[in-house]
Amino acid sequence: MIKPAILTALLSVAFSAAAQTYPVKPVRILVGFAPGGGTDIMARAVGAKLAESMKQQFVVENRPGANANLAAKLAAEAPGDGYTLLFMSVAHIMSKPVYKNLGYDIERDFTPITVVSDVPNVIAANPALPAKTVKEYIALAKARPGELTYGTSGIASPEHFAGEMFKTMTGTKLQMVPYKGGGPLAIDLAAGHVISSFSTMPAIIPHIRSGRVRPIAVTTEKRVAVLPNVPTVGETVPGFVITTWYGAVAPAKVPRDVVQRLNQEMLKALQLPDIKERMASLGAEIVGGSVEATAKFFAAEVAKYSRVAREANIQAEL
Repeated sequence: MIKPAILTALLSVAFSAAAQTYPVKPVRILVGFAPGGGTDIMARAVGAKLAESMKQQFVVENRPGANANLAAKLAAEAPGDGYTLLFMSVAHIMSKPVYKNLGYDIERDFTPITVVSDVPNVIAANPALPAKTVKEYIALAKARPGELTYGTSGIASPEHFAGEMFKTMTGTKLQMVPYKGGGPLAIDLAAGHVISSFSTMPAIIPHIRSGRVRPIAVTTEKRVAVLPNVPTVGETVPGFVITTWYGAVAPAKVPRDVVQRLNQEMLKALQLPDIKERMASLGAEIVGGSVEATAKFFAAEVAKYSRVAREANIQAEL
């Protein structure tokens, strides 16, 4: 019989060997949103670099549904071999206090790999909306309570939380319209099917640059370099700050050494000049961080948005 201490040592060696040879086949990266949104854009940028450095395919698979929670549930139930990962956003943290029947727990069922980037949200409008400033947007919303629409990438998404925070802090009534991702939302905003949004920067910036969508304000504490002339919401509504971050997680059963290697490879990818340039063009701030630091960050974010969900009474069922 192998003694426990010897067995532990043997398993450690086996896991180290697995981490060194991993991956030996294509890795699937699940994304819970439609193509073209911030999560999808970030997943494809990082996945391409992992494929180069790890000499294996990292295939992004869009599985929108159940407000991004379908992909998370599939990832949570995947084998613990490191060949199915979830590229997530703060939306998955936000879902925890909102939905009571998720079928997974973002903290219990996953091991964080790292937070990749943090981006502003943008109050954006179709050019047909007469409001061009936050003050005018608030006045219009109060003059037409419940009539102005704002699009989101789903219930309990960053856009939804931003909109609910805005309503609470300004005493306005807006009508939320959910989509299956920031990409489809941006397209419909440009087409006028929804009149405004609290979109994530990567999804909306191409439409702003083309002139199809008008930016009203950014949700960060300070103005951002990619839209230097666009004010912050906080300049009109003091204390209003919310951003959207993206990251990667592995099912909780994946060996620790494999997770650590993925962490190291992602951190290296985030320091590449072309990735830095790409992130900057999207208004994204590179974050990074160890597995341990990311786990602590997740816990703090769960506590933060649980409080916001209670205060704004954001509840839903899948």
